Amino acid sequence: MVTSNHRETPKSTKSAIALGSNLGDSKATLNSALSILDQTTGIRVQTYSSYYHTAPIGPAQPDFLNACAILQVELTPQALLNHLLRIEQHFGRIRRERWGPRTLDLDILLFEDLILSTPELQIPHPCMTERAFVLVPLAEIAPDWIEPVSKEAIAQLVKKIDCSGVTLSIQKDSTAT
Repeated sequence: MVTSNHRETPKSTKSAIALGSNLGDSKATLNSALSILDQTTGIRVQTYSSYYHTAPIGPAQPDFLNACAILQVELTPQALLNHLLRIEQHFGRIRRERWGPRTLDLDILLFEDLILSTPELQIPHPCMTERAFVLVPLAEIAPDWIEPVSKEAIAQLVKKIDCSGVTLSIQKDSTAT
């Protein structure tokens, strides 16, 4: 069900994604994933957040390094998802268990003000408003973005959850994209 008036193939659309890693060299993985995204036809990384150290949800596993990025895309949401899944596979992502450890996790959080629900993709991400490891980095780079289901700004949503498990790990270089 699509409840927004977006064209099937947007000319240029702002999208927010979450990035996470807790296996291998997570910093290098996130840096490389951002670089690959920015070099992908139809995708430009406008900005990205600092990296945050976060406790995992789910089974016992190493802590995560998480971040968010704002992309300018000339793709449909499904095409963007397909690119993200290919990048995850490039970094050796294997889906063994729900919320299990991973070399790279890339999730679409927002796609302008689109509300979309298909068997493969839900936008906004269905759990984003409950997850500090998503809202803290997203609030850093897009505090005024209105989440279309709650109709609240990201800066307001982050105030409603416990952020104690999220700590700044690597501050974004102010000269970076």
